[in-house]
Order: sequence, then structure tokens, then C-alpha cells
Amino acid sequence: MEVNQIAIGIGVGMGVAALGVGIGQGLAASAGLSGMSRQPEAAGRIQTAMLIALAFIELVFLLTFVVMNGLQGKVPAPAANAGTATSMVQPAERTEVAAIAH
Repeated sequence: MEVNQIAIGIGVGMGVAALGVGIGQGLAASAGLSGMSRQPEAAGRIQTAMLIALAFIELVFLLTFVVMNGLQGKVPAPAANAGTATSMVQPAERTEVAAIAH
């Protein structure tokens, strides 16, 4: 079975993007909350900056999703006769199984 490099790239790209976004958002939220606890009087400004940063981090994942969806159209469909003989059940086998079941 031939492995399609585009399909592997889509899977790895989405996984890396999701992992990076998760780590980035966690670090941004942690730093924002730490800053708010150290300077409660500046909590409004810190929260605004943190939310803008989180939006930009999320935008990276959304753009990755759009690019990967675009690449998904480039993945060729498998050939109709590319399977092995065991991949399709022949009609005779189905009738034999049905006769055994009754």
C-alpha cells in the first residue's frame, strides 16, 4: 500500500498546530494571570492584552486549518482495483454465510 505524503503532512501539520496552539495559549494565560495577581490595579489592561494575544494564537490554528483543508483536495482518491482479493466479499461467499447462519 502506497502511503500518500500529502495525507501524512496534513495529519502531522494539524497535530503540530494544535499542540503549539495549546501550549501557546496555556503560557499566555498563565503569564496574564500571573501579571494580574502581581498588579491587580492593572488587571484590565493585562486582560485586554492577554485576550488579543489569545486571539492571534487561535488565528494561527485557524489559518493552518484552512491551508490543510486546501491541501486535502490534492490527496488522490484510491484506485478502484487497488485493494487485495480479501478486501471485497464476493456474492457467492455472502450466500454461503447466509445459508450457514439459517
